[in-house]
Amino acid sequence: MKNILLLIILFCSGLLSAQNEVVTPPEKVKFTFEKEYPNKVPVWSIDYVGDDNDEIRYEAKFNTDKNTKALAVYDNLGVLKAFEQQIPLSQLPQKAQNYLKKNYSQKAIKEIAVVVNDKNKTTYEVGIEKDSKFYDVVFDQNGGFDVIIEKN
Repeated sequence: MKNILLLIILFCSGLLSAQNEVVTPPEKVKFTFEKEYPNKVPVWSIDYVGDDNDEIRYEAKFNTDKNTKALAVYDNLGVLKAFEQQIPLSQLPQKAQNYLKKNYSQKAIKEIAVVVNDKNKTTYEVGIEKDSKFYDVVFDQNGGFDVIIEKN
């Protein structure tokens, strides 16, 4: 019985330590990041995307200045797939600001970001907390409402 309990404890601690693993991206990815964002210190993570979660994305979280957070997403060849940066409410297009004022309280807004993808398409994502759930409200480049996505 002691052996089974010991095995369970070892298994659980192994799972926990694997979750804190440091991610080191390929040299191409690191080189591209350092070229685009010199003197920035990223925290790397991995995300799996695609129909079968068969594509790897390397995500670099970093600060553009002392108050602004950013995220750069690369494929395994070092190609930038998306860039996301925090912005204040005042930098949202007026149309998006009006939508938010009409539909949500100021307290519900938790974060705001501008996102540019690899096709140079700009969108705005606003993190909203409502009824103990978290949502991303997405607007197009002109501030027109696009979609609400529930986050887990």
